[in-house]
Amino acid sequence: MKRLVTGTAALGAATLGYAAGIERRHWTLRTAELPVLANGARPIKILHISDLHMLPGQLSKQRWVAELDRLEPDLVVNTGDNLAHRRAVPSVLRAFGPLLNRPGVFVFGSNDYYAPKPKNPARYLMPKGRKKRIHGRHLPWRDLRAAFIEHGWQDLTHVRRTLTIDDQEVFVAGVDDPHLRRDRYVDIYGRPSRSAALRLGLTHSPEPRVLDPFASDGYDLVLAGHTHGGQLRLPGYGALVTNCELDRSRARGVSRWGADMWLHVSAGLGTSPYAPVRFACPPEASLLTLVPRDSEPSRSRKAARRKAASDVR
Repeated sequence: MKRLVTGTAALGAATLGYAAGIERRHWTLRTAELPVLANGARPIKILHISDLHMLPGQLSKQRWVAELDRLEPDLVVNTGDNLAHRRAVPSVLRAFGPLLNRPGVFVFGSNDYYAPKPKNPARYLMPKGRKKRIHGRHLPWRDLRAAFIEHGWQDLTHVRRTLTIDDQEVFVAGVDDPHLRRDRYVDIYGRPSRSAALRLGLTHSPEPRVLDPFASDGYDLVLAGHTHGGQLRLPGYGALVTNCELDRSRARGVSRWGADMWLHVSAGLGTSPYAPVRFACPPEASLLTLVPRDSEPSRSRKAARRKAASDVR
């Protein structure tokens, strides 16, 4: 029994050391191909970045994100939770660096508005605990917003816009963070432009009450973050929680929402400074190649469709 207890403790310590010291810095680029564009449209590359939760001293994260400019995305999409410290705005801007010179759009999350606070991690496993909001001090989100806009990125908070990407019309709209219940979908209600090659929705937290109207209005794709992919995942089981009303099977990656809309949830690049661990869920950014709906399915797209079909409940 003593050996069993000792062995279990050693395994637990090793797992925690890996989750805190190695995996949470294992920056990962994920790729996916999605048939969401109008028939005949040219492919569009979207770089989806979410949940940086940046601290000023996280230099390797800043360098890695800046190097993603080599992917030459047509559009950068930031779905929020950039900050984890009131002095982190310059660090976020260094991270995005050359990407700020590319077309970009963004919405904010709770950890753009409020700093994280120490919490009992076990409360995320309890439904009542997930609904309780514990806010830290206010963060300088206005400074970050002003810097993004100065570089040409567009704030999609309760706004509908039409962009021109590679001489193609892209219709985009977004809501404020549903996790804080700041979303007002009524402000962007209505069907998007039928002439657009892509109809794109943005939200930080992928709450079904927001995804449903996006789908009903005819959007092709919604991008979200917030879940951290579960942050802790068990092989063969997946995410333990999503920290929202989204089901665990959609905690990260691509799935279908309804008959016609696709959903991509980024597992994000950060953690709360008070829970700096990841297990079986490395920090990630995603390069999404969007292709016409009438394209001949490739092997990867067939696999994505099979996965998406398995995710639909």
